[in-house]
Amino acid sequence: MTTASALADRLVAGGDPATAEELVDLLKNAPREELREAAHRVTVAFAPKHFDFCSIVNARSGRCPENCKWCAQSAHWKTGCECHGWIGAEACAKAAKEAEANGADRIGIVTSGRAQTPADVDALCEALRAMRRESEIELCGSLGLVSEADLAKLKEAGLKRLHCNLETAPSLFPSLCSTHTQAQKLETLRAARRLGMQICCGGIVGMGETDEQLVEFALTIRDVAPDSIPVNFLHPIEGTPLGTRGVPDPERAIDAVAILRLANPATPLRFAGGRRDMTDETAAKCVHVGMNAGIAGPLLTTPGADFDDDRALAQAAGYHVTPQARRAGSAPA
Repeated sequence: MTTASALADRLVAGGDPATAEELVDLLKNAPREELREAAHRVTVAFAPKHFDFCSIVNARSGRCPENCKWCAQSAHWKTGCECHGWIGAEACAKAAKEAEANGADRIGIVTSGRAQTPADVDALCEALRAMRRESEIELCGSLGLVSEADLAKLKEAGLKRLHCNLETAPSLFPSLCSTHTQAQKLETLRAARRLGMQICCGGIVGMGETDEQLVEFALTIRDVAPDSIPVNFLHPIEGTPLGTRGVPDPERAIDAVAILRLANPATPLRFAGGRRDMTDETAAKCVHVGMNAGIAGPLLTTPGADFDDDRALAQAAGYHVTPQARRAGSAPA
């Protein structure tokens, strides 16, 4: 089989992409450091030199009708999750200004629930317009399943990027969520693409996936070809069916990032949930093998990364970052 070094040589030279067979073999059999150094070489060759940060605003929380087994916001589980309704356009605009001042390159409006009602879409459009008036930060949304017609309205109001995670391998997803399908998520992503929007699509490491399923997930994401891949590491939440699993082993987390990088050489891999469960040493190794973007500031129901800590982590790895308290108009394109 192909060695990790030979695969890196091929990818850097612009050759054929990694196959499932190659990646599974490397994950199971390659010396760990060889696998990681191959991923590092690919990162150096392809990754943007700017470490991109985004932030989120929890605009509607809890009481979600979906039964995702990892999620504290599902109404199916008793988790003590904070629940609140729509926070309004003014609060979204304030969050955008704060994220911009902290050095974020974009901010995402995140709403719990399966989909948006017509009234929800109108409220989101109002918020997007308010955010555009108050800041120059790029605008993203994580809004569940959204129709193309509604996405067109949101795009007109200022939404540039849509986030919708596939979460895990297609072969594992049905055992973790039965109230919606990956096919429905893919249709939302395709609708955004048809409208010329950017897309953000990733998932969660540590939900019981096998080596084969981790590779299956990495290659499914490659087929989606997103502009950003958020990588969450399971933060078990008491009351959910996955609440007793424990956090992913640090070595497994690093290797998962390496596999995602070899499968997706040029796409930003973004620290998301679970970053705070890592030591800085583990996080630095994740950056070495491929992580080159992050979500900073408060998340939804789990601890978020600190802007200053991860800014320092990125700079130590040689990345440029948008400075805190930047002047308006200084954000990278």
